[in-house]
This record gives sequence, C-alpha cells and structure tokens, in this order.
Amino acid sequence: MTVYFIGAGPGAADLITVRGARLLASCEVCLYAGSLVPAELLAQCPPGAHLVDTAALDLDRITAELVAAHEAGKDVARLHSGDPSVFSAVAEQMRRLDAAGVPHEMVPGVPAFAAAAAALGRELTVPTVGQTVILTRVARQATPMPQGEDLATLGRSGALLVLHLATRYVEEVVAELLPHYGADCPAAVVALASRPDELVLRGTLADIAGQVTAAGVLRTAVILVGRTLAAEQFRDSHLYSCERQR
Repeated sequence: MTVYFIGAGPGAADLITVRGARLLASCEVCLYAGSLVPAELLAQCPPGAHLVDTAALDLDRITAELVAAHEAGKDVARLHSGDPSVFSAVAEQMRRLDAAGVPHEMVPGVPAFAAAAAALGRELTVPTVGQTVILTRVARQATPMPQGEDLATLGRSGALLVLHLATRYVEEVVAELLPHYGADCPAAVVALASRPDELVLRGTLADIAGQVTAAGVLRTAVILVGRTLAAEQFRDSHLYSCERQR
C-alpha cells in the first residue's frame, strides 16, 4: 500500500489535479482536514471508504491511522489543503512513516498563493519590476522562525512577499515592512481564495491593515506585498518580445 499526500488545492473542489482526483477515487482510506478541505471532494472517495477528519487529531493519532491502513493493505489518500510542499506539516508525517517502514508519495496541488494571484488577476513576477516571490509566515503563536527569516530581514530584498497565517497580526506585519517598502507599496489580502465566499482586499501598506480589521479577516487568507501587484509600465518579457523573434 501507499500513503498519498495529496494537495487538495486552495478551496474550490475542482482545483484538485487530475492525478489527485484519480488517486482519491481509488483509495479505501482518506484522512482529511475537515476545516480546510472542501466536503465536495470527499464525494469522490470510493463507496465504503474509511473517512477520518484529522482536524482534532494529534500527530500520534494520525500516524496510527496511517500505519493501521498499511497493516490492512489499504492505500491512503492523505488530503492537505493547497500544495503539500508548503506549510502543510507533511514533513513530520513522512518522517514517522519512514521510521515505520510505510511507503508514501507526494501529489502536488494548487497552492494558496497561486489562487490568490488568480483572484487578483495579477502575474506575481513582472519584467524589470520584480522577479522574486518569497513565501513566508510570522511566528507569533507558531513555531519560531529560523534566524535570518524575520520580516525585517526578508523585507530588505524588496521582493514580493506572500505571508501565510499572518492576517491576525496584520498591523505588526505592516509596521515591520513599512521601513523597507514604503507606505505607498501595493498590498492585498485574499481570504478563502477560489471559494464562493472569496474575499479580495486591495490597497497599500498605508491602509491594508485597516481593511483587514474592518472585514474581520482572521484566517484562511494570505497577505501579498510588493510593487508587481500594481505594475503597469514594464518591458515585455524577453520570451515573447518582438526583438527576440527577429
């Protein structure tokens, strides 16, 4: 058997990949985060599948479910929101499965930052304006950030920042970034990206915190800060430029 860590996508049920949907429909066991994975996806599980909501389970209990399925010879769809390669808590699960001798495989999904960019209708990398995207978060009540990955340090790059798990602390985020980006720097917050109740807030570092507070956004959102969010005057990409074609 195999445990498939499947990226369920950012929220919309039809944003799971074809491969992910095919595996989901073939696995007799499915572990999913009920608070984040759309319920519509579970309808794709085979009839009689053993479904386990992991929202209230700790790592030991999740591992026990995976090992039990392995011992029963059943494939497992382990659904994670977004893409399992970023902020998914997959690494510690794979480490435990390796220790238990349980085979596993990762299946990519559409990440939250990509769905947020789609909601904004923006390319995050724009020629001559910005070619770097930094995915990060803030520590606060979570695992401490490694040395050198604080917002003040990352902000010195001037690159587009995408912050996960940070809207609750938006005022602190703005305060740390203002010295590096300036009050007029474009900023946006996308909550529940790709879902029917998606919320998009656009502004600058001067007003985005107030918008977030007024809208009551606390979770399931990303903050984006950078000049590419409002770039209009820039060179055409070299890939398709007329000069290159001559």
